[in-house]
Amino acid sequence: MKDMEKSITLIGLPGCGKTTVGNLLSDKLNYNFIDMDYYIEEKQGKTIIELFKNGEDYFRNIETETCKELGKKEKTIISSGGGVVKKGINIEYLKKNSIVVFIDRPVENILGDIEVEKRPLLANGKEVLYKLYDERYEAKEGVKIQRESKTLATITFQNYFRMYAKLSGMTGTALTEENEFREIYNLDVIVIPTNRPVQRIDKSDMVYKNESGKYKAIIEEIVKAHEKNQPVLVGTASVDKSEYISSLLKKRGIKHQVLNAKYHAQEAEIISHAGELGMVTIATNMAGRGTDIKLGEGVREVGGLKVLGTERHESRRIDNQLRGRSGRQGDPGESIFFISLEDDLMRIFGSEKIQGVIDKLGLEESEAIESKMVTKAIENAQKKVEGNNFDIRKNLLGYDDVMNLQREVIYRQRTEVLEGKNLKEQIEGMIEEVISRSEERRVGKECRSRWSPYH
Repeated sequence: MKDMEKSITLIGLPGCGKTTVGNLLSDKLNYNFIDMDYYIEEKQGKTIIELFKNGEDYFRNIETETCKELGKKEKTIISSGGGVVKKGINIEYLKKNSIVVFIDRPVENILGDIEVEKRPLLANGKEVLYKLYDERYEAKEGVKIQRESKTLATITFQNYFRMYAKLSGMTGTALTEENEFREIYNLDVIVIPTNRPVQRIDKSDMVYKNESGKYKAIIEEIVKAHEKNQPVLVGTASVDKSEYISSLLKKRGIKHQVLNAKYHAQEAEIISHAGELGMVTIATNMAGRGTDIKLGEGVREVGGLKVLGTERHESRRIDNQLRGRSGRQGDPGESIFFISLEDDLMRIFGSEKIQGVIDKLGLEESEAIESKMVTKAIENAQKKVEGNNFDIRKNLLGYDDVMNLQREVIYRQRTEVLEGKNLKEQIEGMIEEVISRSEERRVGKECRSRWSPYH
């Protein structure tokens, strides 16, 4: 009963819902509700923004005195800003007669509906909230708040990996990047045969005039597979696309599960059921990486897992990863990609020949082209993008190689200093070089001045 008479203090970031939760608790428990910021404003006769003009330390001292005062109250809901955790004494004051609750709302959700102009700590932009979260979460957990770290040196992944004496790896999709492995890392790509022959049927791409026709065809393909209880994995390029397909399936009354960044906590549970009879799983490209979908009882008899790609990715590796979820270890399976001429890849890099063929044939939006020529044109578009991205990475590496030479010299000299080696000769040489360059510049200026027409 003693705890029931205590106050409740709600602590969290701006926009986490302290006021909303506090008012609900106040009504439910018949407690008084105090917003600490409003309490300070009334007592000081100034707004929080005005108080912050005197510096954050000035405000925090006032906040500490307020915590001391409010910590004595009973049967009160106190809404406090997340900054109170920066001083351990604040929490001690509040804990004396209060149950302290830290509201841990995801930053992404807060950013969606917070008003920056009313939050002095966010005057430099919403992104500051991420820094505040890290800082205050550490303080809440009793971790000493460290100074903000500074980047003293950078290095590209390529040069970082090349620092190792031995370099190797294993992946199922390395063959498409064989050229880059050879040119950058001097590594050969060796293809190891599968343990069992691949039984998966990879169908030709289905190309539609527009996105509307493409999505209609995808839904019909899912419905057809669902009717015979064949499990389906639908791969999408973004969270928005996965949720759009989900909405279309809901209209058709098809039970399904969604795997994207919003439901990452349920990932293991979703994947564990993705290979069962009649299961439909909609996923972003994350489902194509490192996931092993086990086929349930009776699934082999209906054709195994069916993989539907809703568009081609810029990288063939991503497409191959998605395809690879089906037909594993000799299991039956099927894969097919649905494409429209309005997809980003096709719109920017796609062949004009495809558009010409569709225009000549006079195809409706519900009709598709299925041919090896079209599939080849799509692969060529992907190769263009991959080649462009490789050129960018290679060019960046060229610049970093120059920096890397300097880095190696500096690091070598640093090691020598740490090991106690005598660097007298090197330092004297550096001094002579600096003096010599300075003298050259001085003499050069004097010569130019002497021959000036105004001398």
